[in-house]
Amino acid sequence: MASTSLTDPKWAGTTVLTGDVAAAVGDLKTHQDGELLVPGSGALVPWLLANGLVDQLDLLIYPVVVGQGTRLFPDSGPDTALDLVNSRTTSRGITIPVSTFLDMGLWKHI
Repeated sequence: MASTSLTDPKWAGTTVLTGDVAAAVGDLKTHQDGELLVPGSGALVPWLLANGLVDQLDLLIYPVVVGQGTRLFPDSGPDTALDLVNSRTTSRGITIPVSTFLDMGLWKHI
């Protein structure tokens, strides 16, 4: 759990990240079994991307045009390559592409 205020989580198997969060996430990736998931965060996901801590990106793309809101990706910067691993569309038109980063280094603009 990445939180700026939570100190005593009630969920089993929860680790609260404090201090050097990049190092803590790197340690979790190295020593934990299974996947680390971020079900959505306008602040945490871009930070993880910027720090090269994302291996796979699963996006839910809704067929709606929105003219405002928080951007997941920066509007400038170098490009990065993604490898489309899987994709499906739900009966309600939601597209779910699953991509891995070909360049696992520092996050670059898509």
